[in-house]
Amino acid sequence: MTTTVAAKPATMAQALTRALRDAMADDPAVHVLGEDVGTLGGVFRITDGLAAEFGEDRCADTPLAEAGILGAAVGMAMYGLRPVVEMQFDAFAYPAFEQLASHVAKMRNRTRGALPLPLTIRIPYGGGIGGVEHHSDSSEAYYMATPGLHVVTPATVADAYGLLRAAIASDDPVVFLEPKRLYWSKDAWNPERPSPVEPIGRAVVRRSGRSATLLTYGPSVAVCMEAAEAARAEGWDLEVVDLRSLVPFDDETVCASVRRTGRAVVVHEAHAFGGPGGEIAARVTERCFHHLEAPVLRVAGFDVPYPPPMLERHHLPGVDRILDAVGRLQWEAES
Repeated sequence: MTTTVAAKPATMAQALTRALRDAMADDPAVHVLGEDVGTLGGVFRITDGLAAEFGEDRCADTPLAEAGILGAAVGMAMYGLRPVVEMQFDAFAYPAFEQLASHVAKMRNRTRGALPLPLTIRIPYGGGIGGVEHHSDSSEAYYMATPGLHVVTPATVADAYGLLRAAIASDDPVVFLEPKRLYWSKDAWNPERPSPVEPIGRAVVRRSGRSATLLTYGPSVAVCMEAAEAARAEGWDLEVVDLRSLVPFDDETVCASVRRTGRAVVVHEAHAFGGPGGEIAARVTERCFHHLEAPVLRVAGFDVPYPPPMLERHHLPGVDRILDAVGRLQWEAES
């Protein structure tokens, strides 16, 4: 007689740990490496227990040298392994960017497809935890602007598992951005019947609506869902689309939503100027121009380096700023 484990509250951190464990159990080519990922289990304990279960050869602590970590992973991937690199914090990954842009992103193209790089780079990113400088950056625009990379970010416990499994299984390099303020968010999830592994590149409608579409991802999804609930008091029915994948981008799902509502607001924590929202707004405008009743607006972090912890609540997009943008959409359509 078999027993099934009912779904119970689980955190995003637990789902990520389970995704790594299951990937390592299924494929001996999967190796994890990074600063303090072994005995300590990582700063956020995402790799907790992996070294004990799979050995320190497969879950390896590295020196504090991000360029060296990623350079080693490139060599591992070229020789048939599937390395998963952990960068401790978003801004700590910048020293490795030369390896990323010069080698990781270009290797398949450089070798005419002979050398794909099945490499996953896990980066905790974003604010909301009161982190100091170098601990709260939203650096997704750099990776989006580097051809040759996939860029994904989960917003739910189930997607944390499914998207990470998909990233590790991909033969192309994936920058896997983990919203650190959501590590302790909980949802009903059964680790014995985990989320299906869906292809990278598909967005999902988290809430249906008719008045306007909120296009968002990662840490801003929950904020947009809260804004959509608050908007009901104003008589607005907002649709929320979780992009999940920034590269490749799901134009089909996004444009179907915007054509249905006629209005769109892009919401993210990264800065506005040169940020992800500009590219998303351009794509929507090019493909949905004749369906738009107002310009595509952006609600984003301010164009400043990430502020001190006491000021981050002013910097991060919140419900009031999102509703203000929706109100401007209504005014633009009526004027």
